[in-house]
Amino acid sequence: MRSGLITIAAGRHAHLRRQQEGIAAGTVLPDVRIVVAMHAAEAQSYRTLCGATAEVVALRGRGSGLPLARARNAGAQRALARGAERLVFLDVDCIPSPTLLARYVEVATDDAVSCGTVGYLPPDPPHDFAVAAIPHPARPAPRDDEVIAGGDPCLFWSLSFAITAAAWRRVGGFSETYIGYGAEDTDFGQRARAAGLDLHWLGGADAYHQHHPVSDPPVEHLDDILRNGAQFAARWGWWPMEGWLRAFAERGLIRREGDGWTRI
Repeated sequence: MRSGLITIAAGRHAHLRRQQEGIAAGTVLPDVRIVVAMHAAEAQSYRTLCGATAEVVALRGRGSGLPLARARNAGAQRALARGAERLVFLDVDCIPSPTLLARYVEVATDDAVSCGTVGYLPPDPPHDFAVAAIPHPARPAPRDDEVIAGGDPCLFWSLSFAITAAAWRRVGGFSETYIGYGAEDTDFGQRARAAGLDLHWLGGADAYHQHHPVSDPPVEHLDDILRNGAQFAARWGWWPMEGWLRAFAERGLIRREGDGWTRI
């Protein structure tokens, strides 16, 4: 089965370089490697960085806001056109463990989406990422040889996941009506569930998230979160990202109005 490894990027050149090094150290290499430049002007710099190891797709802009969903769909479309039968998505901030790709390919099934574990690295991690990385406290941490089926689709994340070509087509990819930060991956989890796919948490497909500054809550993405959250609520009947919304409200940035939220 041909595998396609897809990364979307905007900036983050150093992170992409370290990810490339991690891929090269893997026990299995991808048959197809796609990097999607969400800012078309950066495509050539990515081509220089990746060399012959990746095909870089330049995404042409449509207004403001990072087109995360559209970029993932474009990467998948290109990988499928090149014959990929297993699609592996890895966030540009993530360095794969040596067994990540092999494990994803080994357990891929048309009936599920698989998510590997992601550990968060400190600013200056030691050489042994597995020791330094801090697991996400709200997500399962299966053993290296374990697959945990029946996962909560609300916990699906796009940082690191795999899906077969047949299952991808059943879901229909990411909804491109979400623009900017937030909700597009939660929506994908719901779409996968609606398409009859299970969520599997997969041991042995570890990734290590490289450190970068973040704000908590992410106030710079407030407008995106309100817009995308309202769209999600209209589609699924409930608001995602509730922790962030409550934090925004506590800071006096938004208020509850009826079933929705309004910026103050």
